[in-house]
Formats: sequence, C-alpha cells, structure tokens
Amino acid sequence: MADKVIFLRDPSRDSSDRAYKIKYADLLNPAQLAAVTHSDGPLLVIAGAGSGKTRTLIYRVARLIESGVPPGAILLMTFTRRAAQEMLERVERLVGEITRSVAGGTFHSFANNVLRRHGAQMGLKPNFTILDRGDMEDVINLLRARMGLASRDRRFPKKGTIAEVISMARNKMRDLLAEFEVDFPHLLEHQGEIIALAEKYEAYKRERGLLDYDDLLYRLAELLRQYPQVRRRLSQSYRYIMIDEYQDTNRIQAELVKLLASEHRNVMAVGDDAQSIYSFRGANFRNIMEFPELFAGARVIKLEENYRSVQGILDLANEVISRAAEKYTKVLFTSRRGGFRPILVRAQDEHMQSRFVAQRILELREEGVELDEMAVLFRSSFHSFDLELELQRRDIPFVKRGGFKFIETAHIKDVLAHLRVVANPADAVSWLRALMLVRGVGHRTAERAVEALVAADAPERELARLAQSTAREGAASGYARLAALFAEIRDKTKRPAEKIAATIAYYLPLMREAFPDDYPKRERDLEHFQNITERYRSLETMLADMALEPPNDSLGGVLAEGPEDEFLTLSTIHSAKGLEWRIVFVIWAADGRFPGPMSVDEESIEEERRLMYVASTRARDELYLTYPIYMFDRINGYMMGRASRFLDDLPAEILPTATLQDAESIE
Repeated sequence: MADKVIFLRDPSRDSSDRAYKIKYADLLNPAQLAAVTHSDGPLLVIAGAGSGKTRTLIYRVARLIESGVPPGAILLMTFTRRAAQEMLERVERLVGEITRSVAGGTFHSFANNVLRRHGAQMGLKPNFTILDRGDMEDVINLLRARMGLASRDRRFPKKGTIAEVISMARNKMRDLLAEFEVDFPHLLEHQGEIIALAEKYEAYKRERGLLDYDDLLYRLAELLRQYPQVRRRLSQSYRYIMIDEYQDTNRIQAELVKLLASEHRNVMAVGDDAQSIYSFRGANFRNIMEFPELFAGARVIKLEENYRSVQGILDLANEVISRAAEKYTKVLFTSRRGGFRPILVRAQDEHMQSRFVAQRILELREEGVELDEMAVLFRSSFHSFDLELELQRRDIPFVKRGGFKFIETAHIKDVLAHLRVVANPADAVSWLRALMLVRGVGHRTAERAVEALVAADAPERELARLAQSTAREGAASGYARLAALFAEIRDKTKRPAEKIAATIAYYLPLMREAFPDDYPKRERDLEHFQNITERYRSLETMLADMALEPPNDSLGGVLAEGPEDEFLTLSTIHSAKGLEWRIVFVIWAADGRFPGPMSVDEESIEEERRLMYVASTRARDELYLTYPIYMFDRINGYMMGRASRFLDDLPAEILPTATLQDAESIE
C-alpha cells in the first residue's frame, strides 16, 4: 500500500485564520508575497535578474512549514548542492531546526539517492559507481579500440565527441539517429559505428555496475515510468516541489518534475527565461516557456523589482531583452539611487581595449574599489588573452574562471580510482587506472589483470598472485604494494579520511615520478582534497559527492599573485551567471565575436541575446561595454569592427557611445 501523508494543517487556508511568526507582508514586496503565499497547484515565478528569487524560495519553504506542512514533504531542487544548503540554512534561521527534514539538493543527487534505495527493482545494485565525463570518455576509448575504430589508418571521431553525442541524446530525450540529424550532421557518415559503440557502452556499464552522470536522470525517469508504485510513493512523500533556475532544466528534468508531481501537481518553478543560456549543456528554453502547458492552469507571477543594479543598467538590460522574439514580458525597476549610465567604448584596436580596461581598473582601485569588486566578462575564453598580458604587465593580480576543474586533474582522479574499487570491486575503469600506475605494467597487461580482479572474490589475494606470477621485478613489487594498500583501505573500521591518507601516501612517489615538473602544486591539491574529505563518515557518500558536486578550484588556478587574496575576476559570461560585482567590463562586444560566427540560426542568436542580458545584469554600479574598431580575423585579416547587433541600435540615452583616442582619455 502506498504511504499516506497526513498534514497537520491545510496549507491552503487563508493567513487570516492563524498567527504566523514571520511577518511576510512586512518583509516581501507584493509579487514576492503573492508567490510565497500561493496555496496548492502549479506556480511559475518569472524572476528577473536580481529580483530576490532566492529570498522568495526561502520564505515559501518557511511559509509552508508555518502552515503545518511536514518539512519532509517538501522537496527543493537546485542546480548546486551548495545553493540548496545555503537556502535551507537561511530557512532554519527563520523557523528553527525543524527545517532539517526538508529534502534539498540537485536533480542528480536526488536521483542518486532514489536509485540506491529503489533501483534494485530494475536490477541496479546499490553500490553502483558514478562515472564522470573523463571516466565516460575512457570507457568509450577502450571500447572504440576493441572495435578497431581507433586505427591510425582512418579518421574517426574522438572519444570526447562520441561522449557528447551520447550525452546530448540523453538530455534531449532523442534517439541517437535523431541526435545526429539535428546536432551532429557532420558525423552522419559514422552513425552506424557510433550507434554500435553506444550499445556496447550501455552493456559495459550494466555488466559492471556503472552509471554515468546522464544515466542518473535517465534511469530515474525509467524507474518512475515503469514502476507506478515507486512513482506514487515518491509523489505522495514529496507533496510540495520547488525547482530553482527552471530555465536551465533539460527535457528529462522537466519530465522528472511532472512524474514526481503526478499525485498532486503542487509544483513551484522559479526561473528567468531571459537567462536561459545553457543549450550547449542540453538545457531547453522551451521548458520554462511551456510550463503553463505542461501544468494546465498554472499561475504565473513576475518578480520585476531589482535589488542589485542602478536603473541605468536595468534600462539597458530591459532594452536588450525587449527585442527577444519570444519572452515573458517584464520590466526591471529599482529604488536604488544613482545616475550612472552604461557606456559603449570604441577602442582603436584590441590592445587599446586592453589598455583602457586595465587603466580604468587602476583608477577605480585608487578611488577605493577593491579588485574583487570588479570583473571583466567575455563571450569566449580566448577573448581575454591580450588583456591578461596587459594585466600582468601592470601587476594587476587576477583569477580566471574556467579551465580544468579540480576533480578532473589526473592526480585527484588517480587517488579516487583506488577508493572507488573498494566501494565497487566490479569497477573495471578504476581498476585499469590504478593498475596503469604500477611500474612495468602496460595497457594490455593491465586489461588482462582487470578481468581477473573483477571476477575475484578477494581482489587483494588476486593482486598478490599477480605479484608472484609476473617475471618483471618492478611489476612484482608494484603489485605487492597495491595489494597491501587495498587490504588496508578495505578495512571497514577506518574513516574515509584515513583511507585517503593511506592512498595518498602510496601514490605520492608515483606522482612525483609521473609529474616531475609540477608535483609540488599537485601535492598541495592532494592536501586540499584530504581536508575536504575530513567531514565524511561514509566512503560511498564521499565518492558520490565527488562525482555529483565536486570541488571546482585547484590551488594552482591563480594566474597572477596578489596581496591579501585580492584579485580581479576574469570570466566567461556563462561562468559568471549567478554572480555580481560593483563594476563590470564586457569586452569584445562586437558583431562576429558577440554573437560569435557560429551563431547563425534564430534560436542561437536569441540565446546570444539572453547572454548579453546576463552579462549586463551582473553589474551593480557601473557597466562598461567595449570593442575594437579594427579587428584581426584569421581568414580575412584586419577588418572594421562594429558594435554587437544587440547594442548598435540602442537609443543614445540608454547607451551613450565614447570613442577612445588613447589610453588616457575618452571623448
């Protein structure tokens, strides 16, 4: 029998018949209050940039709890675990420790938990290993080689490209053939082989208890569709569902929301169609536009009062997005005072653009604006190369958001591989990585050893046997050391941090040999990694978190040193979403760069427009948009540049233009 949820009070009853501890009407603006006090049924909150959407979600959770809804019946879905934790901590400060029962996290972490509890019904063991993108590509590469598709005699798509095809098909809920036709037509000549490879990849994962990142959502949807009793139980357990950043959901996430709400339709989706900029990750702009169709009768509330930017910046953002082909019409306004208007600066060439930005940053620093209150944003990572040289020349310390994530570095992945085979001895990918570190063991030898280890009841005894049977002295001692490590870290009485410490001690001499040029930086990363894992009591939880919500920043990620941790931020606009600074520069705001040359169809152009809106709304006090008059193009040589089409026809009272004659003056 399905679980029955009993409410302490009916949350839909009017606030006039009970006394609330929190004075919502005094703390929220009218639109926020309408969203927070909404009763049952679907609700779409269109939250303009800087309009207090997080505050609205927090008070909505508090209001439900104060209305008598059991905290465990509330599910808050976000795109980072940190965001969920911060929201729930703020709710706890409002209504107390009772909020700790609220379920909060990312779609993927929620899927991970549900599949470990209920996945056995579909043949999924609870100790499955989660593959990150690098692991996924390694498996694909292994299978590609086995199929004879990695020959030097013929051109065949790289492992990363194949992984991208498979991932996009999953996220967009298409079969592979349709995915080729829509997003990868240039690979159609290889479609038969890639489809066969994808089938082998699926079989490989299922045989070895592996799930990649996309599988978490895909298999959860499969579970909810095929097993109605599980769907009903979850839907009845989570009677109120809230989703943050709904514009960033993909098709399968929208499907999951519908399945989870099948018993009640109490869904509150919060997002901004004007900030839908992640189609390259599979996000679907249509989800937020079609929410009222997916949930018939949905109420739509718009948050338009902005608490971040001065009105001049908002006027620019409003004008840019007002020309979008499809949108929820809204007009951002603020009560903040300040007469600053954004400025479009035309520089003579790229180098003068860099000189202007660097000099203006130094001037602002002299005026008392700290470097970490300023940011330079750009459409593509390579757009900042010249500026980076200028900043270094002027000794302006900076950090650049992007590049390798901490968890993707070879040394962190090597350490994790040893721990993952403890949690799941059938994880052939991690066994192969661990064995390839053993001196004297090549790829073919490692593959044969993996087959024996996966089949063995006691892997440490199999390692000891390998040590005795090999004729290579280096390999023998390496197998023996690995066997000793495995026996030590399999000890269930040891905490994860102790197992990591033992693994790092084993790995350090191997790392120093493999990375002689920069091993000190990697050692600092390993020390940082061990500190991160100190709080864990479960190895399985730690490994799942590393796959689902990995730490992003390597300690070596700073490009220029500075005093007292004060750095200017350089960032792609995609990486800057959700952040804000007092002063923002947007460089290369030129047609052909923003939008870029690959944006040719209406859909991609419209997403680039939304990207300009996101860039503009990161600024609180001052916004400078710059581009060079003379631009160098690799194919056409030097050419005349013009302002981005999203800016070039804006009224002068919205965006005045200044031509830079030299780095000292604007006229």
